[in-house]
Amino acid sequence: MTDLHELTARQLIAGYRSGAFTPVDAVRSVLDRVETVNGTVNAFCRVDEEGALEAAQASRERWRRGEPAGLVDGVPVSVKDILLQRGAPTLRGSRTIDPAAGTWDEDAPSVARLREHGAVFIGKTTTPEFGWKGVTDSPLHGVTRNPYDPRRTCGGSSGGSAAAVALGAGPLSLGTDGGGSVRIPAAFCGIFGLKPTYGRVPLYPASAFGTLSHVGPMTRAAADAALLMDVISAPDWRDWSGAAPQAGGFSDALAGGVAGLRIAYSPDLGGSVPVAPPVETAVRRLADRLADLGARVEEAHPPFPGPVEAFHVLWFSGAAKVVDRLTDAQRELLDPGLAEVCEQGARYSALDYLCATQVRMALGHAMGGFHQKYDLLLTPTVPITAFAAGVETPAGAPGRRWTGWTPFTYPFNMTQQPAASLPCGTDPDGLPIGAQLVAARHADALVLRAAHALERGTPPASPRLTPAGR
Repeated sequence: MTDLHELTARQLIAGYRSGAFTPVDAVRSVLDRVETVNGTVNAFCRVDEEGALEAAQASRERWRRGEPAGLVDGVPVSVKDILLQRGAPTLRGSRTIDPAAGTWDEDAPSVARLREHGAVFIGKTTTPEFGWKGVTDSPLHGVTRNPYDPRRTCGGSSGGSAAAVALGAGPLSLGTDGGGSVRIPAAFCGIFGLKPTYGRVPLYPASAFGTLSHVGPMTRAAADAALLMDVISAPDWRDWSGAAPQAGGFSDALAGGVAGLRIAYSPDLGGSVPVAPPVETAVRRLADRLADLGARVEEAHPPFPGPVEAFHVLWFSGAAKVVDRLTDAQRELLDPGLAEVCEQGARYSALDYLCATQVRMALGHAMGGFHQKYDLLLTPTVPITAFAAGVETPAGAPGRRWTGWTPFTYPFNMTQQPAASLPCGTDPDGLPIGAQLVAARHADALVLRAAHALERGTPPASPRLTPAGR
């Protein structure tokens, strides 16, 4: 049963139910896979083999009695090391956090829901320091690499989760996304990643980046993401800004296809973004596929200029808030890029912040009007494929910061819309390409439904990475 790590969460559950194999078999297979690949990609900063096997044994007994605890009982899951997990220190990629200083006795809401549903926690996944940038390297845990070519970046900031899922080191992972941090690594690693509508998945403690930050599922298939959303979208009293409960399940909404949907296809945001030819070709093929499935597709562009300056005010101010209580000695330990943006963020005034918020509100209003005409917007997730590991920006990118090469992702954190990245091909070097589907606020189920329709009949990709691949 050494290939159980290749299965999706739904396939694992079907196997548990039929008795073909048990959660212990699956978790052992995943742990073996972690041991094989983690030294090459650095997806996990903490692995809890003993705890995972103990939880798997308990799950095996529940399935034997025909009494599973919930929707994902026995399914191996990983958690980005930004989210609290009871019994595990949450170090956020930072040398400024003392693992012995906290009690680590509380779960984030999404983690708590998974625990209630019987999920088996494999470990914590790597993140850049405090999740501040679109690639995954940190002073604490080093560089996380791409499953398809370890010389390349996996993206970020949920890069450890993306690499883990791509390599079969657990079919489900929790990521966070404040400017593309689920979707960017999903695109670079060839998996599915959803940034839900803000508030759809409760978040606690509140992010210093405010309402830009979302919790989202990272999986190998949209159907698994829907299953995970059915678990983690339950309300939690600790999130004061959480959305009302979803009417109906996300899994139940997968059927229906895309026939009759009105889809805007924007290959380059109206000519404002240079897109690598292989990326443009792959996303255009996906637009044609949507049309073949009965959608009404036309080229149309979101009605906004690039809002990067306003985003910088919001994001860099949040970064400054993250570190505002650090001592001078602790600040010396920070990622130099993070220290730089924190200094910039601390110089913004309240008026600067309010002006950026006004830009954000105008952007949300414009996209609300856009979706009166179109059900979905299709764009590339990222205009390029994965570049060299260990740097924030690729050679020739506009600007010094990661936002220069992610123009398709961060605007939809500002508008709080649901947006997903799904794999749609590879470039000539075999590197994955991602396409992004965006819907109006609260239309998360529609994004999942369209992605599921596009995936039908196409098995998830699986990079054949070994330790010798580096």
